[in-house]
Amino acid sequence: MKRLLQIEFIKLWNNRASKVLIITYFVLLTFIALFAAIKFDIGNVHFQLADQGIFNFPYIWHFNTYIAAFFKLFLAIVIVSMMSNEYSNKTIKQNLIDGLSKKEFILSKFYTVVVFAAISTVFIFIISLILGLIYSDFNELSIIFSDLEFLFAFFTKLLGFFSFCLFLGILVKRSAFALGFLIIWQIIEGIFFGIISWRTSMDTANSILQFFPLTALSNLIKEPFSRLKAVQSVANQIGEPYTLDYSVHWYEILIVLAWTYIFIFLSYKLLEKRDL
Repeated sequence: MKRLLQIEFIKLWNNRASKVLIITYFVLLTFIALFAAIKFDIGNVHFQLADQGIFNFPYIWHFNTYIAAFFKLFLAIVIVSMMSNEYSNKTIKQNLIDGLSKKEFILSKFYTVVVFAAISTVFIFIISLILGLIYSDFNELSIIFSDLEFLFAFFTKLLGFFSFCLFLGILVKRSAFALGFLIIWQIIEGIFFGIISWRTSMDTANSILQFFPLTALSNLIKEPFSRLKAVQSVANQIGEPYTLDYSVHWYEILIVLAWTYIFIFLSYKLLEKRDL
């Protein structure tokens, strides 16, 4: 495993574009802290996001993982580019000539995906912990370390998404087309949802679409904004209280892990049958 990771990170670090994207990704994750500085002054009304409880424990684990997930596209570009460079630079053929098996080649890519997801999760954990200790109204250990399942959901979400990108990179061979296919697949799932909900009901559509890859990834961490007290208060005043389930469910994790396995397995089978 160590040897395979070394091979991959040498390739990535020697690629200027990949290096810039990786650094940009982690810099952007730190920008979550800027939410604390956002202020709105409208006449005598002074509004600051940090005062709305977004950095309160344990809510911060939900909020930060949801926001951080939007930046995953930067590493997705790195992953699909990583595969397209293997084909365009003929390094995949050279690696196989040098004694690397096709299984080891796929494993090296998967280990890279796991490391990216793990480092991102640890990074968000540290940022959230620091922000929470500074701004949270609740600092009891039992509260600080509750709802940590959102971090596991975040890791699983990145693992599944990056595995999907890896599969597309092997399938299409060109990074631009692979990312385009990702967008097309999102549209396809949206069309399916529209058709099913039109023919049956929204509940039936949600029940079926939860097994589709991008919808399954989306379901892991629901939007956190309606959990804010200010939003709940307004909803109650207008008689439309929110009754959403924000929990991370084991079956949602299982669906994404199943897709992760499918994507890696299909990546290996594609590489095994392809004439390089």
